[in-house]
Amino acid sequence: MVTVRHRGRVIWIVLDGVGLQASPDAKAYGDEGAATLPHVAAACGGLSLPNLGQLGLGNLADVRGVPPLADAGGAYGRLTERSAGKDSIIGHWELAGVVQDRPFATFPQGFPDKLVAEFAEIAGVRPLGNVPASGISVLREYGAEHVRTGRPILYTSVDSVFQIAAHEDIIPPDELYRLCLAARRLVDRYDIARVIARPFVGDALQGFRRSPRRKDFPTPPPRATLLECLTGQGFLVSAVGKISDLFAGRGISRSTTTLDNADGMNKILSCLADLDNGLLMANLIDFDMIYGHRNDAVGFGRALEEFDAWLPKLYAVMRPEDLLVVSADHGCDPTTAGTDHTREYVPLLIWSKSMRKGVKLGDRRSFADVAATLAQYFNVTGVSAGESFAHLLGTTGIVRL
Repeated sequence: MVTVRHRGRVIWIVLDGVGLQASPDAKAYGDEGAATLPHVAAACGGLSLPNLGQLGLGNLADVRGVPPLADAGGAYGRLTERSAGKDSIIGHWELAGVVQDRPFATFPQGFPDKLVAEFAEIAGVRPLGNVPASGISVLREYGAEHVRTGRPILYTSVDSVFQIAAHEDIIPPDELYRLCLAARRLVDRYDIARVIARPFVGDALQGFRRSPRRKDFPTPPPRATLLECLTGQGFLVSAVGKISDLFAGRGISRSTTTLDNADGMNKILSCLADLDNGLLMANLIDFDMIYGHRNDAVGFGRALEEFDAWLPKLYAVMRPEDLLVVSADHGCDPTTAGTDHTREYVPLLIWSKSMRKGVKLGDRRSFADVAATLAQYFNVTGVSAGESFAHLLGTTGIVRL
């Protein structure tokens, strides 16, 4: 048993899709005009984010309603993505210390005939679709035929995903999960990041809608992440939301699923109460899934204000030695013409009750700087990427090195 050398709790919340501004290489991704948070704030006529503002959010971008503060109370900076790609897996892996030099494969014209034939063989029937589309549009287009024929709906997106949709009354979720697991073994040869089960309910008359029983089957990280380093050296890692899915369960001590942001915030509080020391890592997905991909800037802004208003509840249960980290995994600008993720700087905000002052963390050269810093905070080895900024936090009184 490895002796834990530093006891404490880190609460790390990833705001899925909350970018700040197009990153230096955004043009290569077609995202040179992206600026998720500023554009959301402008579309809403300004945002009320006093708690995030106090941490220093207004110092990172021109966010209407969130002015910069000379005396911000948190440590604040911007993270730059080094990995090739801009999806949630790539972003989370880099945050946890694994940088990917090449992106996963995408299929903007649909999957190859050979792969579709192989999938049809394990499904026992040829799928419907095989198109790049949004989840809502495929239900409108193929939902009724799926119910009539029992053929699963296969589709993809701009991300590296092999998505299988099925009505819960036609292919029950557990059966759909088994089909996705079998498909996972097929798609490994095609360098596809995720197989996603997309159960849905409803009918043609009232409309079909996704159920909350989505399940992801990702490829595992190619190298050890911060999460695996922590669990391998005596710490607990409590995952809330889709964190376990993104890391293929590796480095996770406990995993708690969530329905939406509100449920996620409630479960952060309950899971923190059960964590004596170690890392609680949570993903709040609504910004990306419900608002960014559906071009709903006003809903996006409302969700940000709800998160901000919830933060004092978290502060109230944090111990003096606890460390809060708020970041994002990519942008998802709802004001752009498409519905894709966007290549952007993302915020980095850090706070503790023991902080004596705020500090500028600057523009970090990699998302992995967070992993390197937390590895130093917990005094664990094995994180190979990123540059720690723990020495800067040391000046605030929240890191004892």
